Amino acid sequence: MTAIQWSDSAPIYRQLKERVIAMMLDGLLKPGDALPSVRQVAAEYQLNPITVSRAYQELADEALVEKRRGLGMYVTEEAARKLLFNERERFLREEWPQVVERIKRLGLKIDELLAADGKDGVQ
Repeated sequence: MTAIQWSDSAPIYRQLKERVIAMMLDGLLKPGDALPSVRQVAAEYQLNPITVSRAYQELADEALVEKRRGLGMYVTEEAARKLLFNERERFLREEWPQVVERIKRLGLKIDELLAADGKDGVQ
């Protein structure tokens, strides 16, 4: 895992869980990969092991990771597919309506949006 800046806006266990999910979506953690141990994460980020365990348990409850007795937590084969589906659904439900509203407010046309490369604006 990389350096994490903790925010006061959400519980740390939730932020840790979201970081692991981001690593799965980015392909840094693939199906079959082991998560770092609770002790390792707690020591590295100076967290209470219970905080790390809670994040890992939520991932397990969502079937994104599985416990292997005596071995640790591993990313499930279904994790990437589930996450991609869930993130797409969340985007379409929560973010896309705001994007559409902003596009309308700015009077942008589809050809302008398709011509934009995201870096320099409209070409």
